[in-house]
Amino acid sequence: MWPVLLACRPGRAVPWWDMTGTRLPMFPLSTVLFPYASLPLHVFEPRYRALMRDCLEGDRRFGVVLIERGSEVGGGDQRSPLGTRGVITKAAETPDGRWLLVVEGECLIEVEQWLPDDPYPAALVVEVRPLLGTQDPLPLLAEAARRVRRTRALLAEQGGPPALAPGELFDEGTDPETASWQVCAEAPISAYDGQRLLAADDAAERMALLVELMDDLERDVRQMLRAQ
Repeated sequence: MWPVLLACRPGRAVPWWDMTGTRLPMFPLSTVLFPYASLPLHVFEPRYRALMRDCLEGDRRFGVVLIERGSEVGGGDQRSPLGTRGVITKAAETPDGRWLLVVEGECLIEVEQWLPDDPYPAALVVEVRPLLGTQDPLPLLAEAARRVRRTRALLAEQGGPPALAPGELFDEGTDPETASWQVCAEAPISAYDGQRLLAADDAAERMALLVELMDDLERDVRQMLRAQ
């Protein structure tokens, strides 16, 4: 249920993203946002409420990085230098001032310098351009999608996350880079492994790592079932 739904127009072009040291509001989280994937957020801490108000009055973009050590609440955390720039696609403010959001990942960013958390975290960042690897990612992409689908089905049988509907993993008409992120977003992985996928050099390396992660998870689940 979305109270007081705010219309979010398509993001305006931001011509200065290629400049070194673009200032960007930052939202450290205990989860990973992938490019071309959506993330629901419930924002209740006062400093991040202020961040959301400023974003909605501007171009609606902010950075998401993984908290490597510490808590989302209160500050004093250790943050990953590699994250994702996101854009707010849906926003609603509750009567008590909390925000319910949907954020879509746009691209990878690297933090060059953290700025004072005043009134909320911010950093100077650069956009990380996708690399074109020497290996064709399409075979690995198909295999990773198959493994993710199979592992999700296995976990669903044990009361875990639901199995994926046919065709839900990615749009085969999209380019391999986009599709690889969409497959990552559906994979049942930890935040730590999600960060490993973010750091992969290219789509082929990313999908090879995801196949390995799904193999390990499926093996662990089957061993657990045999031990029961």
